[in-house]
Amino acid sequence: MALQTVDLTPLTGTEIKADIATLTSGEHAAEIIELLERRGVLIVRQIHMSDEEQEAFSKTLGGIQTQLGTTIQKISIDKEVTFAADYLRGSFFWHIDGSTDDRPNFAATLNAKVLSKTGGTTYFANTYAAYDALSDEEKAHYDPLRVVHSMEVSQRYFIPEPSAEELAMWQQRKPKTHPLVWHHRSGRKSLVLGSTADYIEGMGMPEGRMILAKLRDHATQPQFVCSHEWTVGDLLIWDNSGTMHRVDAYPVEDGRLLHRTTIDAREELVGG
Repeated sequence: MALQTVDLTPLTGTEIKADIATLTSGEHAAEIIELLERRGVLIVRQIHMSDEEQEAFSKTLGGIQTQLGTTIQKISIDKEVTFAADYLRGSFFWHIDGSTDDRPNFAATLNAKVLSKTGGTTYFANTYAAYDALSDEEKAHYDPLRVVHSMEVSQRYFIPEPSAEELAMWQQRKPKTHPLVWHHRSGRKSLVLGSTADYIEGMGMPEGRMILAKLRDHATQPQFVCSHEWTVGDLLIWDNSGTMHRVDAYPVEDGRLLHRTTIDAREELVGG
């Protein structure tokens, strides 16, 4: 039996109505993966999964990444909760995860545990749909381009004058070059953009950065975007290989906390 689903916008975002047993059984895993790749982000409202249930569900979608010895990461900007709190402030700007890895991860899940009184709305932009909406001339121009992605450039969004210690930490993650247009095994194509995108190889900085800014503006137009106003217990799953995302800034003192799992890459990032 198919899942009960409700599309949230014409192009991006679908709500799934199901219980924990249904999701963790794996019976609908293929359908969920197909929905992810087609709709970008899926939401299950107020399902209240435990860490064990979130991990079990995630395993139905693929291998789970282990970070610092755990498959459940605490997403918070409170340094007392996670050492990565400062780095996570980068999530306030449009990005894809793992853009400085060889292969960005396929998907991730977020499980809302504690919410802030203000801010915290999460937005997803469908970069498959954004690519499809380009003209044939634009597609032909962008298809062969390659972009250098850097942690340093993304961190400068909110720390424009880093200390030497901060800069040294950022530079431990070496820049990676990826195609601007991701050619997926399915035959579809998506744009690879976001706050880590520094410059286009073989092109002058002003021209290349203008292209990246114009494409980000194009991909984040309202028709490609779905937003989620959280309630405690919500579970959200997104296709990291075909979306960008960001969150509205929120105060650290509110203790906002989400638990995350990260699903391994399913394919290489290849271009034309």
